Amino acid sequence: MIERYTRPEMGALWTQDAKYQAWLDVELAACRALAARGGIPAEALAEIEAKAAFDSARIAEIELEVKHDVIAFLTSVAEFVGPSSRFIHLGLTSSDVVDTGFGLQLKRSGELLLKGMDRVCAALEQLAWKYKDTVMMGRSHGIHAEPITFGLKVAVWYAEAQRNRQRLQRAIAAVSVGMLSGAVGTFANIDPDIEEAVCRELGLSPELASTQVISRDRHAEFFNTLAIIAGSIEKIAVEIRHLQRTEVLEAEEPFTTGQKGSSAMPHKRNPILSENLTGLARLLRGYAGMALEDIALWHERDISHSSVERVIGPDACIVMDFMFHRASGLLEKLVVYPQHMMDNLNKMHGLIFSQRVLLALTAKGMLRENAYRVVQRNAMQVWENDADFKALLAADPDVSQYLQEKDLAELFDLAYHTRNIDRIFARVFPKGQPQ
Repeated sequence: MIERYTRPEMGALWTQDAKYQAWLDVELAACRALAARGGIPAEALAEIEAKAAFDSARIAEIELEVKHDVIAFLTSVAEFVGPSSRFIHLGLTSSDVVDTGFGLQLKRSGELLLKGMDRVCAALEQLAWKYKDTVMMGRSHGIHAEPITFGLKVAVWYAEAQRNRQRLQRAIAAVSVGMLSGAVGTFANIDPDIEEAVCRELGLSPELASTQVISRDRHAEFFNTLAIIAGSIEKIAVEIRHLQRTEVLEAEEPFTTGQKGSSAMPHKRNPILSENLTGLARLLRGYAGMALEDIALWHERDISHSSVERVIGPDACIVMDFMFHRASGLLEKLVVYPQHMMDNLNKMHGLIFSQRVLLALTAKGMLRENAYRVVQRNAMQVWENDADFKALLAADPDVSQYLQEKDLAELFDLAYHTRNIDRIFARVFPKGQPQ
């Protein structure tokens, strides 16, 4: 069984204390920027920096009375700082602190997610190279089509994962934004230089233009990117679920000593990790839809987005982090059965070479429509009578007048279908195989 999720880092970024600390980071950065421009006495700044703190339990107690979380937070901070607290929050509105703090949390979460993404990419890269030349059946509509290699299947996943990494980097940049522009975004009571200084200290970019909030298209991009990445992981999970089916059994999740698959049937080995990933992807798609709904707010701001983000902010980041952890562990320990792959490939008695025969007949001069009819006629006998495709073709006078037995033998060659695998890998992995 893959180890349980034990990483505390992501969850720690989304506790109440972490949220309030992000708010305090914003407030302190604003105080320093104001002090540097003569807006706060040096001795007051020193006292603020020395004493500024908060008590989450006290904030909850105050909020019961004032019904406003930021005011409750500022009241708690003031109780620690004393008289110099009058210089905290000068010219700011609540959303300046909340949105910039949210940007900090999303930025820090995104940096952790990139590490998880890198682990998945590394697992995929190793798996692709290990099975680069392991031939298996390619399927379309779930039906045998033509041969591929398992490494190629994984290389497709890896290329998608690399695109997702780039998407994640862009999405992190999109939400790593702060603002301190006041009640309606006009900087009426604070100078834009303060915003720039605060964002610079916090490692954020200043929003180019804001209302009372940072525009939520940025956040929608972030959460929809997580949904896309989750969809790609689900794509892998669904494939593993198919490959683990008893009738296929070409790959399988690890099943460790002492693990049990069913309370009723001792023989069961179920793809529970992949099924779990499939379900979690559905959650992230739901969160993405909620983030899209948050884009349209009334005038310069309402708070219809706030309740949504209190849920999807922590949940989406934690779910995504867990999905990376689970997916990478699964891929690192995936059990692959090359012989089962070859056995399944041979089940259709050579039908997988039908296109080569079709092309060879047309190359010899037969009309394509006639060639298709002749090849399909023989192919249907294989489906219905479990016959050998090559033997049927060799006995068919419509075929033998164009193709001799030695010609057919050359057409039934697996290497023909995998001859470009190296070139595909050179495109997907330009740096070559990892050492």
